Amino acid sequence: MAADPKHLARLKAAPVLAGPRAATKTLINTYFDTPEGELAARGVSLRLRQSGAKLLQTLKGPSTARGMALSRSEWEIPAPDGHLVPQAFTDEAQALLAGVDLRRLAPVFSNEVKRWTRTVPLAAGLAVEVAVDQGVTRSADGREEPIAELELELAAGQDRRVLYDLALAVHRAVPLRLEMRTKADRGYALAKGEVAEPKAVKAGPLEFGANDTVEAALAGVVRACVHHMAANEAAVLAGDPSGVHQLRVAVRRLRSALTLFKAILPPAQSAGLKVALKGLADAVGPARAWDVFLEELLTPVSAAMPEQESLGALAVAAQGARGRGHAVARATVSGPGYTELLLTLGRWVDGRCWRDDAPADRLAWLGQPLPPFADAVLTRLRHRAAKRGRHFARLDAPARHGLRIALKKLRYGVDFFRCLYPQKGVRRYLDRLSALQDGLGHLNDVATMDGLIRDLRADLVGAKDTTPAGWDMGAGLVLGWHAAHMAVGEEALCRAVEDFLDADPFWAPVDHWPHPPS
Repeated sequence: MAADPKHLARLKAAPVLAGPRAATKTLINTYFDTPEGELAARGVSLRLRQSGAKLLQTLKGPSTARGMALSRSEWEIPAPDGHLVPQAFTDEAQALLAGVDLRRLAPVFSNEVKRWTRTVPLAAGLAVEVAVDQGVTRSADGREEPIAELELELAAGQDRRVLYDLALAVHRAVPLRLEMRTKADRGYALAKGEVAEPKAVKAGPLEFGANDTVEAALAGVVRACVHHMAANEAAVLAGDPSGVHQLRVAVRRLRSALTLFKAILPPAQSAGLKVALKGLADAVGPARAWDVFLEELLTPVSAAMPEQESLGALAVAAQGARGRGHAVARATVSGPGYTELLLTLGRWVDGRCWRDDAPADRLAWLGQPLPPFADAVLTRLRHRAAKRGRHFARLDAPARHGLRIALKKLRYGVDFFRCLYPQKGVRRYLDRLSALQDGLGHLNDVATMDGLIRDLRADLVGAKDTTPAGWDMGAGLVLGWHAAHMAVGEEALCRAVEDFLDADPFWAPVDHWPHPPS
């Protein structure tokens, strides 16, 4: 967890970290790789560490995420004669180095930290090792990046929830920020010159098999959504519209997952998490809405009517609104509430909190095979979409928005479980679903323009701002232009809805929804 360097003294003195006398030592770590970065590409790190007179070499395998906690296989042995000798690792560790020409290894970056450590005893035989690091990472060409962070590791016991409980307690005393990248990840980024260019990250594929259980899928889906959120934090803070979009997608996917698995989740837990996630979505929503307005709604009208000065005035006013929206998004993601939400979600999934006080039949259902559950979930989602899309041509804007939301949940369900099915059928189904979502999404963007313009007018009046003359006339042009174009495409959209809802699913539909009592 990253900390503000000026808060490190407060962090060490925090009452929640009280315990035996702390130890302090200086660590100098040098990381090695081939010129092509073969180890980094495998998620492997190889370092030589100097701690006082002691020299050790350490090999770490790829990170395995568990909630917000990271776990890596690790081998640490003395460095013969103070030099890096990878051949000295065990046969098991050597598998990570197979095929790499070890003669070509060279230093890529190094870090030097002053590490403060203490073991904090907890109840019931549990203890957490606390490490506070302050120092700097240096690339081979001399670039630097500061290090100021807290690491927590179980020293005794098996209950990983205590890591989150302690992290939450520390965060409430001294604000922290989750750092999902290891020191090695950050060092490689520094060496490649990627530190200053945070990029939006899309959701990655999920991998489940026919032998996986419903609980394994629940944990995997939630964990993937949480990491999708965290992966886009830097892009949001950098003001990247795609980062805001992907953060909102991650939140929507997670909220949908809580709905898909609701039959096996304690209602109070699910409801509480949904409320917190909705608060985050609402906070970053205006930034995304104005990004869409400027990039997808105003741009084509301006291109079609380049002589209209009122559209330029509207662009200036809308850019101001977008700036205010992004300021709120940055404040939200950099604020303590966001870190608390991520830690809470990590504790929930890593600690399998849905098992708390669960009746025996619910616990048994968690162990059921995943494929029948996936078939049932997708059948239910498709049924709901079909119900909402009936007589589409006669539906008003709110009802069409309801269909859009139902299709979005169906899309997320397909994304979550697609690995269980033949991919050809999945791709064909997703292609049709994506095209339909695009049409309905544009329809919704146009339908919400009135509200955006009202909000903009209220903001400008409330701020007593000097606005460009004629911006409201430009708003009228944009509204009229899109209304006309939507009328032209109405018939095609109606046919697309009917064709999609009549399409055969790629899964095995079921005529009932099996679930435990809830």
